[in-house]
Amino acid sequence: MSNDVWGPSAPACAPSGAAPGRTPAWHPETFAARLPFLRRRALLADSVRAFFRARHYTEVETPYAVPAPGEEVHLCAFETRYRDTAGRARKLWLHTSPEFAMKRLLVAGAGPIFQLARVWRNEEGSALHAPEFTMLEWYRPGATLDQLIEETAALLAAVLPPRLPLRNIPIAPVERMTVAEAFARHTGADVLATEGDAALLAAQSGARLRAGESWEDLFFRLLLERIEPHLGRDGPTFLTHFPASQAALARRDRADPRVALRYELFLGGMELANAFEELTDAKEQRARFLADRERRRELRGSEDWPLDEDFLDALAHGMPACSGIALGFDRLAMLASGATDIAQVLWLPGLARAI
Repeated sequence: MSNDVWGPSAPACAPSGAAPGRTPAWHPETFAARLPFLRRRALLADSVRAFFRARHYTEVETPYAVPAPGEEVHLCAFETRYRDTAGRARKLWLHTSPEFAMKRLLVAGAGPIFQLARVWRNEEGSALHAPEFTMLEWYRPGATLDQLIEETAALLAAVLPPRLPLRNIPIAPVERMTVAEAFARHTGADVLATEGDAALLAAQSGARLRAGESWEDLFFRLLLERIEPHLGRDGPTFLTHFPASQAALARRDRADPRVALRYELFLGGMELANAFEELTDAKEQRARFLADRERRRELRGSEDWPLDEDFLDALAHGMPACSGIALGFDRLAMLASGATDIAQVLWLPGLARAI
């Protein structure tokens, strides 16, 4: 998403090791330009922790370097190596999410948990994306997707001002819309009836099908180009009930197996969070992982890391029914402070692009 969504460019600052002609991020002048945003970020972290402690959540910490960073098809992980005291090397990865580790803790009996975790995603960088960033992730055993929406809305009300400082957008009331409703409204297509048929989705939406474009490719293109620009402009929008093929780690809706119990949250011109009523069936999860891995091989030409058998063993042992959510904390800090670029809310932007 281009920076013009947010308005004029922010004051000039640059990551550590700035290119010639740019003042480095540690310079007092550039740091002073970021400092109001950073102080708001610090207060936001305090408010988030207070919110979850009041609801009897436990804050946890899980490993960042892991044998398998996740199975999301379109994410690219950072590779690293561990060497033991005998000099033996082992390939590890910086996780793209703490999800697998936190779900192991649910199996262990940790109860409601949250984490402010550093995560890494390679090949990313923009006004809204940093390769290294902070994810607020939480899981609530026994919660339905509707209950998680209510809790997420309560979090926004507790930690954000009533109206966002940059765009004067209210954070209440919230809007709920299914993916099927969004496609019908903004593309004219019956997205569930077309699933798997790219030509039919193109015909119904009036889109020109590109060479080699799959139904999934077209689904995301229409979502990005025609639907997301309308979401979260007048307050928080919860986009719910994604097609089953986009279930990821969410379980299907028993009332309509064509859709998964998943939502994305949009606010202030950005996607802020992704949430699931979690899949707890280890056999189905294995099948989804294998399908994702095959798709990743097609796109990237390699498998990269071994299947996370330990995570699947934990699921098979028995994870409680629950809902969970991953929320971009840096983006939340942007909304709270009025920042126009993610680098403004990072103490040292590091790998974030220069602004």
